Amino acid sequence: QVQLVESGGGLVQSGGSLRLSCVASGNIVRMNDMGWYRQVPGKQREQVASITRGGSTNYLDSVKGRFTVSRDNVKNTMYLQMNRLRPEDTGVYLCNGDGMSMTPTGEPEVWRIWGQGTQVTVSS
Repeated sequence: QVQLVESGGGLVQSGGSLRLSCVASGNIVRMNDMGWYRQVPGKQREQVASITRGGSTNYLDSVKGRFTVSRDNVKNTMYLQMNRLRPEDTGVYLCNGDGMSMTPTGEPEVWRIWGQGTQVTVSS
């Protein structure tokens, strides 16, 4: 069974920094695209950043120049370095990833899963 586990969230003052991690574990042959999303109560979940297996990245306009997404394909881990944090960055940050496993009968199985999320709170 594959799972994603986020860590690194917390409470930080405006202008501070946090580094989030998302570790994929289980029967994984290959992790493909991964992304960070933000969930705020009463608002739609939005994608903050994404990264392909080859390292191509995309960012939400409001975080460009402040956030950096990266990954380690050997460790099946994705990171989000968040600098110059603002109160509006507050929310639950969830990671998402799609990948492939092999079934016990040797068949490839593709999937897309979510982590549980980690809370980021930025005080003004």
